Amino acid sequence: MATENLLIEIGTEELPPKSLRTLAEAFAANFQAELEKAGLEFADVNWMAAPRRLALTVSALADSQADKVIEKRGPAVSVAFDADGNATKAAQGWARGNGITVEQAGRVKTDKGEWLLHKSEVKGQPTQALVADMVATSLAKLPVSKPMRWGASPIQFIRPVHTITMLFGAEALEGEILGIKAARTIRGHRFLGKGDFELPHADNYVDMLEDHGMVMVDYERRKDVIRKQVIAAASEHGGVAEIEEDLLEEVTSLVEWPVTLVGNFEERYLDVPAEALIYTMKDNQKYFPMLSTDGELLPKFIFVSNIISKDVRQVIEGNEKVVRPRLADAEFFFNTDKKRTLESRLADLETVLFQKQLGTLKEKSQRIADLAAAIAGKISANTEHAQRAGLLAKADLMSDMVVEFPDVQGVMGMHYARNDGEAEEVAVALNEQYLPRFAGDKLPTSLVACAVSLADKLDTLVGIFGIGQAPKGTADPFALRRAAIGLLRIIKDKQLDLDIVELVEIAKTQYTDKLTNANVVNDVVDFLFARFRATYQANGFSVELIQSVLDRRPTKPVDFEKRIQAVAKFQELPEAQPIAAANKRISNILAKVKVEINTDVDNSLLTEGAEIALAEILGSLEVKLSPLFKDGDYESALFELASLQAPVDAFFDSVMVMADDPAVKANRLAILNRLRNLFLQVADVSVL
Repeated sequence: MATENLLIEIGTEELPPKSLRTLAEAFAANFQAELEKAGLEFADVNWMAAPRRLALTVSALADSQADKVIEKRGPAVSVAFDADGNATKAAQGWARGNGITVEQAGRVKTDKGEWLLHKSEVKGQPTQALVADMVATSLAKLPVSKPMRWGASPIQFIRPVHTITMLFGAEALEGEILGIKAARTIRGHRFLGKGDFELPHADNYVDMLEDHGMVMVDYERRKDVIRKQVIAAASEHGGVAEIEEDLLEEVTSLVEWPVTLVGNFEERYLDVPAEALIYTMKDNQKYFPMLSTDGELLPKFIFVSNIISKDVRQVIEGNEKVVRPRLADAEFFFNTDKKRTLESRLADLETVLFQKQLGTLKEKSQRIADLAAAIAGKISANTEHAQRAGLLAKADLMSDMVVEFPDVQGVMGMHYARNDGEAEEVAVALNEQYLPRFAGDKLPTSLVACAVSLADKLDTLVGIFGIGQAPKGTADPFALRRAAIGLLRIIKDKQLDLDIVELVEIAKTQYTDKLTNANVVNDVVDFLFARFRATYQANGFSVELIQSVLDRRPTKPVDFEKRIQAVAKFQELPEAQPIAAANKRISNILAKVKVEINTDVDNSLLTEGAEIALAEILGSLEVKLSPLFKDGDYESALFELASLQAPVDAFFDSVMVMADDPAVKANRLAILNRLRNLFLQVADVSVL
């Protein structure tokens, strides 16, 4: 079967830059699914994208579907014919449905009997006849939340479509998609291209579009070119570019032919906190800030133009002119905000609701303050600083700067606190209260900041669960999952000796009578345990391992982590599986006993050598393991418990647990109960 390379390009108006990668990847994935559904053989599918086009190529695509033999089984022979050997209505109806007579049907024998069978050969369709429908289906399945119409046509797509190109090797495929007839026409860069051109072959697409159309259509290559240009531009000016991946992605989706330039702004703007300037440069202007080698913001910025200008100075000055009012706004807001202290803004928080049933931001601030102080007392942090930081935590939300640039909340609180003469620990905590913001983000640096961050997250979790608004499905308007994961990370990674049940109980008391969910403590703790499961699964731990620890419900995250790591090490031992199986057997035996099982072993009732040996080893281990359990050294404890494999196996080989003598039976059950309890001080290894 012959193969050719296939090219599909959808030429459009400018596509949403933040969605470009998603659209391109989805288009390729959808088309690949259509190829597989159609049974067309191919090597691989690759996507490309630029602001005004979605494209994909399929390498070594078969020129037709393979011929197929389709077997359709009919009724059983015993049903297909009556006693006289005549075809029944069931057989005749099946035959008519397949376009044959009963006499033309074959037969197939199985271990369940003999059946009528019809084999038909279906010729594979040529690829050229299938592509247009597959493209249309792939486009219809794109994740487009708000499609638009253009002109008088009822057709909808994410942006108006101008060209459709489908080339199978040198052959232009016919078809009409989204109201546009397919052709060889390719449109280049809106300003730099040499006009529309005809593409002779699918393999010429990338090179011709670049040479003739001045469009760098390979998304990843264009992104890499921009990255290198930005780094080089910063280096030429003795600086370092701050390249944020999301911004690099957006800029890549905004330009077809990247040209990187450097602009300047007045040094007086550097008196404004760098975070505010960087935010407006990145978010509003899509500029890359330039830093010194020491990490200080320089009065320069890097931008990526989509044109090659004959007068570069004009382009640079134009961008400098555009960014200047933004920086002036930030300067004005900063200077205006400094005229009021954060504390004076607390009254303003009374005018903003946190949540209708839970009160205002002022009330939330007071709860955070009290809770942060309580947490600080448990982790040997400065309780006064924690309480002060908690009280001022949301005050910067009422500042002009944060109202205009919401992403600088917290960091502006830090700068304003320093301006007000607050303690440095308090100022830093105002910035770090929101950490971690995402997976892998840094954590608060000081214990005071940890206390405030934990208090903020706990207050939100307990409050929202307390009014019965737990997350459902993918909906999580209060970002409770992120808050829970962040809370657990802070406690675990910072090695804080905190109990989540105690913390939730304290947070609950802060709400007095506002909460309506009487089971809020259990609900929040269960939610946190679910985040434990998800986090450890994402880190490669097995479901059984995680469940073995979860079954013990250790409510201190640091302790939970120690148990997880200890069980993971235990699983590597050769004794692990036999011991897990023995624990499962013991668990089943004990579960069937309807009376309370004692843990006191009467040595006078021990008669079998194996039970005497096991009882002695248990007594010795209990003494040896007690300090290990107390110190949380679960890895060493499980290593010691691994030595029980041989005596436990011997016990089950030679001792009848359910003896006729009730006293002997109870004594042997007590041995097993003590053994099981030793393991349960770490995890339920029977789950393994």
